[in-house]
Amino acid sequence: MRPGRRGSRPRTRRRPAHEDASPGLVTAVDRGRYRCLVAAGTPGERAVTAMRARELGRKGVVVGDHVALVGDVTGDTDTLARIVRVEPRTSSLRRTADDTDPFERIIVANADRLVIVTALADPEPRPRMIDRQLVAAFDAGMDPLLCLTKADLADPAGLVSEYAPIGVPYVVTRRGGDLEGLREHLTGHTSVLVGHSGVGKSTLVNALVPDAERAVSHVNAVTGRGRHTSSSAIALELPGGDGWIIDTPGVRSFGLAHVKPENVVRAFDDLAEGAEERCPPHCDHLQDDCGLDGWVKDGRASRARLDSLRRLLSSREGEAE
Repeated sequence: MRPGRRGSRPRTRRRPAHEDASPGLVTAVDRGRYRCLVAAGTPGERAVTAMRARELGRKGVVVGDHVALVGDVTGDTDTLARIVRVEPRTSSLRRTADDTDPFERIIVANADRLVIVTALADPEPRPRMIDRQLVAAFDAGMDPLLCLTKADLADPAGLVSEYAPIGVPYVVTRRGGDLEGLREHLTGHTSVLVGHSGVGKSTLVNALVPDAERAVSHVNAVTGRGRHTSSSAIALELPGGDGWIIDTPGVRSFGLAHVKPENVVRAFDDLAEGAEERCPPHCDHLQDDCGLDGWVKDGRASRARLDSLRRLLSSREGEAE
């Protein structure tokens, strides 16, 4: 018993197991409140508002997390549950504020596909940002997909050829056009949509999930940039329950201070073996004695693939755009 606290119980580090907690999926976060879907895919499916329990400490909770809930999980108006546990994540999409920031931020958890949305015009595509988002996908172990929008305004051939050596799949869309090709890539997956403001993310989301009602931004005629319309990530189930898409706020920077070169190289199967066999310890694959040059010279991989890898690795340094 603590002195001066008559009748109080002694402190203990033991925490309740909460074995009767209800499983839930975090679909939105807003000012310390978490929207969770309980009993998803069943007749009892319901949205529950929750707060983070004190016993979680500093452990963050993000959209896509699978969590354990206690308290009032009825989903009734003005009720509040508590998140007492975050289940192990299968993936974490991360970024830092800039390349010097040591603090990484998890954007989304448990997604398996990263859809990099970029407009072919209005605003102009920014390959350096695309490179950075590809690096983030490879680091997280997610499958990337390029979604090139506004093909009615510009020819996609140039941008497609730029990324052909990497082998990243792509889809091309146009205003008011058919999205069946994109739907095929999204079916059966939890996909995160990332991209600059104004590239058409929210327009795509509204077409894929008609009741999403995501606000659509417009591009500033002077700066050529869109304004932010989505302030936080939100997970939406595709019609028919064939997958999930997570819409994220438009970003103008994508810091990669947390990414290790070896995590990027693993995504290049034909180069990863060479890096293991030929490269000196702690090689960043940009240095003069990198063994991958010899690997390519011996015909074990193409020069175009190595050039693409080095461009991605170089994108980890300098300006985000």
